[in-house]
Amino acid sequence: MEAAQSYSVDRSTLPKEVAEQVKDCKNVNSVVCERCQSVVLKPLAATFVQKKAFLPHMKKKSDDQTIEDGEMLQNYWVVADMFDFENVGFLKTVGTIKYLICADCEVGPIGYQNLEDKTALYVSLDRVKHLYVSQ
Repeated sequence: MEAAQSYSVDRSTLPKEVAEQVKDCKNVNSVVCERCQSVVLKPLAATFVQKKAFLPHMKKKSDDQTIEDGEMLQNYWVVADMFDFENVGFLKTVGTIKYLICADCEVGPIGYQNLEDKTALYVSLDRVKHLYVSQ
């Protein structure tokens, strides 16, 4: 039950653009799609975790690119339930990993869920923007 755990983070060790988004391990601002600005998570809805995990590239680099082409990312927002999201869709399942996309414009993957642990859904800070959005 990783998403239910208590997390702590030393903000001084984080890059400035990440530290500005984290307070008491929660997202300070709304998390939005970098393409269409649709709200993915409202402020304080997710917990910050550092966990190295692979995500396929968001944009196709060539015709021969496969789902295995991507990058290791380590800064994530994690939620315990898909209903914690304002706007997220699921792309496809590869093995035990289900990839998350923006439900409005279908850009992604912006995150993932390991189906072996259905209590944690991750959104990469590198795949979204953070904006103050009045509620």
